[in-house]
Amino acid sequence: MTKKIFLCAISNINSGTCNEDCKFCSQSVKYKADIERYIQKPIETIIEEAKAARASGALGFCLVTARKGLDDKVLRFVCDVARSVSSAVPDLRLIACNGTASVEQLLTLKEAGVKAYNHNLETSEAFYPEVCTTHSWQERYETCQNVNKAGLKLITGGIFGMGETQEDRISMLESLKSLNPVSVPLNFYHHNPALPLKPNPLTTDEALELITMAREIISDAERIMVAGGREMQFGDRQNEIFAAGANSIVIGNYLTTQGRDKKSDLEMIKELGLDIATKV
Repeated sequence: MTKKIFLCAISNINSGTCNEDCKFCSQSVKYKADIERYIQKPIETIIEEAKAARASGALGFCLVTARKGLDDKVLRFVCDVARSVSSAVPDLRLIACNGTASVEQLLTLKEAGVKAYNHNLETSEAFYPEVCTTHSWQERYETCQNVNKAGLKLITGGIFGMGETQEDRISMLESLKSLNPVSVPLNFYHHNPALPLKPNPLTTDEALELITMAREIISDAERIMVAGGREMQFGDRQNEIFAAGANSIVIGNYLTTQGRDKKSDLEMIKELGLDIATKV
């Protein structure tokens, strides 16, 4: 049976306003990275992005805010966006990615049409204090548990190449497995010169092996997604990620970095004899 590739697009609906000190994230105000910053992207713009994503074959559309978590104001905005996008592009699966969240907040998102929630563990519990001190890894894990309690589909993954050990990588994957996610986004650290975290790049072969390891450890997940850093990490070997175990990618741009043009990704999938998923 031909492997079907699930495409997902993301929209940074609130950019560069986070007060946390995550050393891997250019959206922290602490590091003054040269990125676009805004409180609320116009809903009309988000709808146009959603339409373009669906036209390119994306089934998932993720609404991302750059904050530690949800408060009443941000929750209202995300719900307004979700209802508007659902009305304009009803066949997109809406995903929210808004940081730490309570069960009550997640149920409110669910009522607004959100189907899944993305909150990454980022790395192992042991290594996390090396990359963030303003909140704990346990808070992230508890939010993922809240997603399951709220009856939303859980999307959770992490970042490779931040200086973690192989033991840290395995520990993170085991933690992800314990949460029973439907999708696991694997990101590869893309350095911004403003960030204090020093690049610790993986070889392409090492990165491909990590995709395979994720598929083996989190075998019940419907999707292993290669997300941020794909173009930089794999270069002209991006076509190998599917043989390694991935069956999902982010199409288009990321939060603060450019992705590959959509046409190239669609051509790559076609040339490999793979099909784009047309239903969740």
